[in-house]
Amino acid sequence: MRRVAIIIGGGALLVFGGGLLVLGKSGLARPAHALAPARPDVVLVTIDTLRADALGFAGNRRAETPVLDRLAVTGRVFPEAHAHNVATLPSHTNILTGLYPYQHGVRDNSGFRLAPTFPTLATLLHAAGYATGAFVSGFPLDSQFGLGRGFDVYDDRTTRGPEGEQFLLAERRGDEVVAAALAWWRQQRGRPRFLWVHLFDPHAPYDPPAPFASRFQGDLYHGEVAAADAFLAPLLGPFLDHREPAPFVILTADHGESLGEHGELTHGLFAYEATLRVPLVLWGPGVTPGRDTRSARHVDVFPTVLKIAGVPLPPPPAGPGRGFPGRSLLAPASPRPEDSYFEALSANLNRRWAPLRGMIRQGRKFIALPRPEVYDLARDPGETANLYERESAAAREVFAALPAESAGPAESPNRQEAPPETTTRLLSLGYLTDSARAPAHYGPEDDPKTLVGVDRELHEVIDGFSRGQLDLAVRRIRAAVAARPSMPFAQSLLALCLLESGRTEEALTAMETARRRGATSESLLRQLGLTLAKVGRTAEALDVLRPLAAEGSPQTWNALALVLSQAGRQDEAAALDRRVLATDPGNARAHEQLGLIEIRRGHWAAARDQLKRAVAANPRLPVAWNNLGVALYQLGRPVPAFDAWQRAIDLDPNLWDTLWNLGTKEAEQGLTRQARATLERFVAQAPPQVYGGQVEKARQVLARLGAGARAR
Repeated sequence: MRRVAIIIGGGALLVFGGGLLVLGKSGLARPAHALAPARPDVVLVTIDTLRADALGFAGNRRAETPVLDRLAVTGRVFPEAHAHNVATLPSHTNILTGLYPYQHGVRDNSGFRLAPTFPTLATLLHAAGYATGAFVSGFPLDSQFGLGRGFDVYDDRTTRGPEGEQFLLAERRGDEVVAAALAWWRQQRGRPRFLWVHLFDPHAPYDPPAPFASRFQGDLYHGEVAAADAFLAPLLGPFLDHREPAPFVILTADHGESLGEHGELTHGLFAYEATLRVPLVLWGPGVTPGRDTRSARHVDVFPTVLKIAGVPLPPPPAGPGRGFPGRSLLAPASPRPEDSYFEALSANLNRRWAPLRGMIRQGRKFIALPRPEVYDLARDPGETANLYERESAAAREVFAALPAESAGPAESPNRQEAPPETTTRLLSLGYLTDSARAPAHYGPEDDPKTLVGVDRELHEVIDGFSRGQLDLAVRRIRAAVAARPSMPFAQSLLALCLLESGRTEEALTAMETARRRGATSESLLRQLGLTLAKVGRTAEALDVLRPLAAEGSPQTWNALALVLSQAGRQDEAAALDRRVLATDPGNARAHEQLGLIEIRRGHWAAARDQLKRAVAANPRLPVAWNNLGVALYQLGRPVPAFDAWQRAIDLDPNLWDTLWNLGTKEAEQGLTRQARATLERFVAQAPPQVYGGQVEKARQVLARLGAGARAR
């Protein structure tokens, strides 16, 4: 296909196969699609971590995004579109509710859940007769965080990022997501459909598949973007080629990616244009193609979709704010551009750094920090010239107008602690919300700009850990702790790195030092208690955990129950786990621990039942599978016991207790070949300082197996 240039307004070039098109500011003279029917299909596509300038239709000559470029050239492009958050969960919550983050209460990727009182696009369109399906590809959008309401299908399965990979967020590649979404789409023919497809691929770490990895050597981020575009071809191609009836399509990103701009490696720390400005394209029935240069916001998507679907806005939810702040992007432009509120609170919530809030007003960006900033976005899109000294009066007026409710995320009723099986993943990527009390005052020393070097140090820690360079990771995180000793996030990372490298006593010393300094969070203290119990200091562990349990955290109740059971106090432990289940009936850890308690009591059937509930709620719990195998074997069910043990080993190849169980019981059942393979692996790999006695017994079993084979 011949490649030619398409010019979109202001000289932006788009390389595309076919004829030359020029889109001026007013768009094309005629609409590309018929008027919208009463109940059109709606497709929402969100691409995680997608910069607004990473696409061909935005003028990026390096980009290979032919699918999205075709959508843009026949759709309506909003080059001045902005998000309100620079984190995945709150940003998507803004889109689906039409509310600012301080209105719906979801302020970060962890520690928050959307309350069921808030209407969403899914709940409203479902009530209007739509089939509703969501297919998401990254853990921050897991259904546990509250976005699944109203969807007939909320497919949040992940196929990468297993339990042992703490420094990876579980995700699913875009082509798998699109395939599942297309299957659902075709099954729902005959009724109006609302489909949300979310691709996580451009998120760090950047690892594009072939052929994009070779085509984008040295620029893997743009390789991920190109891959995401290719993954969308089976979904969007039939609409663009007129092989399928045209739905109403909205394309956007949750936020962008800094790629080193302003010293920020990825996203979440600042709210400069690299991460706050997002692509936004509308396409389909009722949409006039062109380039719309008015300001657009994520909160505008909600009323736009409802307008095209013929669904009225619901009554505004009770709480902070004054109703729905957005307006339909299909309506005429307002004489005065609407203000756009934004925030970046991750560093405040999990590092105790100063909170970042701000407003875009009439082309100016005002950033409220101890070292405040003002930028003229039209003249200075790279935000290199801080105009605060010249425009301090206007800045103070804007800062005074920031909603008072936006200043207090710690008091949100929707705040919750991350479940333990996800804590280390979120923590290691800077996503884990810290439950420690924030300081009452922030100075220039707390400004993220002042601490950007510490942020880079934390990224180096994560990179070193992910590469298996544990000594390097420990050195790096010690440097970060020295630079900011009051930061519980760094203290937690230090403990995690030491524990993962097998330096348990050093980890205990680090956690106890942080405790004396008051630089702890509930999760760090809980880890301290569990580690004390692991080394046999049960009484000290109980002293740490009991005061925390009084505050009512189910995760801490689970931890305390585990230690009580280890101390032989099974009745107290079981009572705590049942208390967890009364609050959260699907809590997999509580079922897992009740199963362990029943094993310790010798109640094999009761243990089996609890452990089956645990793995049904979360099939990625290797210890639960191991214990289920123990219960099944004691009940005279060796074959399903072996299957359970194998599941445990598949999830965690270093679960030496399970290898021992499997190998010795295979030998008991006369499965000589399988037993030999399992026990040889155990002898070769199990750490002798911990399993020396069992290694010697395994050698004896192997000798008997060998002798028996020779005798036969």
